[in-house]
Amino acid sequence: MPDDELLRSTLREQWHLIPSKITERPKSVMSRGWDVTAATGRYVARLAESGARQPMEAGLVAAEHLRLRRIDAGEPIRTLAGALTVDTADGALAVQRRLPGRHLDGRDPVDQQWWGERLGVVHKALQGFRHAGLRPWQLPDPDAPHLDTEPWLRGTVTAAVAAATRLTVTDRLTYGTLHGDPGADVFVLDPATGRSGVLHYGACGTGPLVYDVAAAVADAGGPEHAGELLDGYLAAGPVRHDELDAALPVLLRLRWAVQAERAARRGCARALAIARAALESES
Repeated sequence: MPDDELLRSTLREQWHLIPSKITERPKSVMSRGWDVTAATGRYVARLAESGARQPMEAGLVAAEHLRLRRIDAGEPIRTLAGALTVDTADGALAVQRRLPGRHLDGRDPVDQQWWGERLGVVHKALQGFRHAGLRPWQLPDPDAPHLDTEPWLRGTVTAAVAAATRLTVTDRLTYGTLHGDPGADVFVLDPATGRSGVLHYGACGTGPLVYDVAAAVADAGGPEHAGELLDGYLAAGPVRHDELDAALPVLLRLRWAVQAERAARRGCARALAIARAALESES
């Protein structure tokens, strides 16, 4: 991860942004982020792994696609050279203008309704979206060496991948453009206007849309805490109730397995413990 001074210098040299304040955003599965304040406004800077540069650019174009359809989304800010992203030693860096408003609170029932509704609206608006950087979703590799980190890990990941594979083969699922990390803090509500929007679209790919819903449910603390979120999504999104009921348990378990696999690969003991606890509670 770049230090504060390297981030400042990259923003200055590539975007001509002179930050007066930089605040790191909560960690997510797919990228790292910072809120940036400058004389010209407020921005969100995001860093993805170098190999995810093309999916990240697909997400930036997806945000432009949403804006053309009058759906509030963070405006991608191109570099002085006209590029969407910049390669750094730590990964691909992108900047988007921050939407006005506050982050949604995933514990608040009303905010959960906004959260689910906006995710559903975004999924529906991106039906048919195409970009060369979009990649099919990739399941974790059950044979990866780092899954030997904990004795329980390989078997758990293997079982989650097998269940998800069976689901995608045997069930008719709604596919589309995935955000990847649609947590509550990715969405904002402007109290002055009553408008809500998505700060950014992630290093995105294509896959079953219920996987995004599962990621949101995991962020909300599990299905027992996500009733309003699910109601909001079903009211606005393209996925039917029966599909959600059938696919959510399987893809929620896969989501936690993905979290565990990434935590093991990055050597993050705390994230691995959180994922294990969630997987055990879902058993």
